[in-house]
Amino acid sequence: MARSRDSFNKKEMEKKRAKKKQEKEERKEERKNDAKKGKSLEDMMAYIDADGNIVSTPPDPSTMVEVNLEDIQIGVPKQAEPSPEDLIRSGIISFMNEAKGFGFIRDLQSQESIFVHVNEMQTRLVENDKVNFEVVSGPKGYSAINVRKMK
Repeated sequence: MARSRDSFNKKEMEKKRAKKKQEKEERKEERKNDAKKGKSLEDMMAYIDADGNIVSTPPDPSTMVEVNLEDIQIGVPKQAEPSPEDLIRSGIISFMNEAKGFGFIRDLQSQESIFVHVNEMQTRLVENDKVNFEVVSGPKGYSAINVRKMK
């Protein structure tokens, strides 16, 4: 009589593999049976209430608020153009470096420091001079232009 070429361990591994395959097939069948295909549209719909929660009931039409489409603004609203009187300000030169050609003006209204370049000055100015100037927005903040000494 011939001996079997399969060892005990090999037979056990084949049994485990067959059992795993059988369990996998059973799980597949369970998923197939539990699947709810063909749900109606109403069963799949979800609604959001006034508080932002997801609910299954549709909202009450009597509580809906009518919104005018023209009232909706997308983005930042545009600022109104400032009047010419607002552009002309007065201040005191708080710092001036004539060697480098720039300085700063302390605005008397807002108390903010505004950059000024010597090319924007109509006369030679020194620290603590009272000046009138216009403000423009530059790449690094506000800059003063048309700087004139007050009389």
